[in-house]
Amino acid sequence: MDNKPEIGLLRFTTAGSVDDGKSTLIGRLLYDSKSIFEDQLENITETSKRKGNVEVDLSLLTDGLRAEREQGITIDVAYRYFSTPNRKFIIADTPGHIQYTRNMVTGASTADVAVILIDARNGVIEQSIRHTFIASLLDMKHIIFCVNKMDLVDFSQARFDEIKAEVIKLSKKVGAKNIHIIPISAKFGDNVVDKSENLNWFNGSTLLHLLETVRIADDYNSKYVRFPVQYVIRPQSDKYHDFRGYAGRLAGGKIFVGDKVTVLPSMLTSKIKSIEDFGNERYDAKSGDSITICLEDDIDISRGNMIVPSDNLPELAKEFNVMLCWFNEKSLQIKSKYILRHSTNEVKSVLSAVNTKLNINTLEEDADKKEIKMNDIANVTIKVASPVFIDDYKLNHVSGSIILIDEATNETVAAGMVVK
Repeated sequence: MDNKPEIGLLRFTTAGSVDDGKSTLIGRLLYDSKSIFEDQLENITETSKRKGNVEVDLSLLTDGLRAEREQGITIDVAYRYFSTPNRKFIIADTPGHIQYTRNMVTGASTADVAVILIDARNGVIEQSIRHTFIASLLDMKHIIFCVNKMDLVDFSQARFDEIKAEVIKLSKKVGAKNIHIIPISAKFGDNVVDKSENLNWFNGSTLLHLLETVRIADDYNSKYVRFPVQYVIRPQSDKYHDFRGYAGRLAGGKIFVGDKVTVLPSMLTSKIKSIEDFGNERYDAKSGDSITICLEDDIDISRGNMIVPSDNLPELAKEFNVMLCWFNEKSLQIKSKYILRHSTNEVKSVLSAVNTKLNINTLEEDADKKEIKMNDIANVTIKVASPVFIDDYKLNHVSGSIILIDEATNETVAAGMVVK
């Protein structure tokens, strides 16, 4: 078999402070990679003229909401799609305001790479710290820091080196790994898609080239194969009278026909008889594949159950700690009851304690941990009515993450990462 990693699809999120140029950068990527239609270009060209701009305002390509266009800011997570001959991309454009931290957590939760913008005039500010910490907390495999608006500091190498030193210091403090730092000017396209004459002192790659070539290992959690069952397939037709398949998306690692597996929570064991992909049989499957598994034994399995390798079971826990980002306008209430959704499983839960509350602008522990408000991040203890099978978030992002739902309103009030 060919073990060469696939380029395929890359999901990345953009973040930065207000007016750091996130929307302009995405517009520049779309424009310079020829990923926009002529009518879109005509539309934003006319809008730019009406606003009195000399150049085409590429940020209008992404600021689709009327309120965003009126204020010139991004206030919600906007997903954009484009491709080059080398790769397909999904971009989560997240807002920069401090009150929209929850939106960044949402946008970054499914991303492989974080692109964090830093204004060359301002350097590392509180929002830079906040976004870098969240990217590290979410275990992003690569973080790309784009030092933007280099044109406003005369493309100064000395200024870039100052900011680079600040970024390296910050990254070490939060434990960020695989960082890349690139000087750019999103407005004029320097180092975004094409190499810049103005930045000829920089020997690194352009942003697009880095996004096209960065490798995201599929098997970082290869030992932590988890298959949450989403749907049980029983056609009960003449042709497939005895067929019983379990459909879902493989979370982590690889599985093969013949693997010995355990079904949770029953703890019954079997072997994988077959793996199917839209009716086509295959010998194996990798993390992220949507597949149907058939087992050699007839076991009672339903939605919310999990199929895992028999030699590597997740932890069975009725109480555990999570790093929680609070989404709701109403503050967290200790001893309040919530529905906890873990993969395809749902159980009743109680928030029993707040252990630590973090000030993510300073990365220091907040002395006042009595109240957890919207956008706050805290380490909390959760008790569940029936045991759940969990992993540390850094070992498996699917089995290590949860969301909390208000029983009364059905609102998602928080998202959390299991920590051990």
